[in-house]
Amino acid sequence: MATNLSRADIEQVVRSVLEKQLGGSSSAKPVSAPARNPLLVNISARHVHLSQEHVEILYGPGAQLEPMKWLYQDGFFAAKQTVMVVGPRKRMLPDVRVLGPCRPSQVELAFTDSISLGIDAPVRISGDHHDTPGCVLVGPVGVVELKAGVIRAMRHVHMGPADMEYYGVKNGDMMHLRVVSPGCTTTLEELVVRGDPKVKLEVHLDTDEGNAVNLTAATSVELIKPHSCACHTH
Repeated sequence: MATNLSRADIEQVVRSVLEKQLGGSSSAKPVSAPARNPLLVNISARHVHLSQEHVEILYGPGAQLEPMKWLYQDGFFAAKQTVMVVGPRKRMLPDVRVLGPCRPSQVELAFTDSISLGIDAPVRISGDHHDTPGCVLVGPVGVVELKAGVIRAMRHVHMGPADMEYYGVKNGDMMHLRVVSPGCTTTLEELVVRGDPKVKLEVHLDTDEGNAVNLTAATSVELIKPHSCACHTH
């Protein structure tokens, strides 16, 4: 025989089901937002990326990049291998560190490195090699001539989805970085957002930029969204 349930009875049944599903609480538990990472600003010294083909030419058939030190971004490392970078008129930079894992070959320099090599390296986002000069790479076994791929890496900030939502930006947007340091407090503009779901929040400056703002003595850093009063200090 059917039984008519009162509104109170129905609410009690629903409450009982919720308690079982939520571990004793009749109130729905809030869904936690993805955890954000602290803002780190690191100096990216001159380095080389190599394809697997070029690794084997420079270091021998079957050679693999060997991790020496793992970097902040998961899966990336400074390799044990180094390479000599040779510019016009045989100007050279010895022992330039190779970073892994393998990817299309590219040389990333600071402005003073470019001057030392006699190369007019343009500012580019990593991987953008159009209208860029080349160089010669010399390893212990072989030599590679790059027709293009020597750049000054545009200063940038790696951001995951939670960070982009927090700052209200998207991949490819520009931000400002304010660095407060003794005698060198500076705001660096045109910091490009590089969004990726697999990365942690991290700003990369080259050696010249890091030295100019006295980054090692900085007391605070903040990312600022242009044309907005909102800023976030860490």
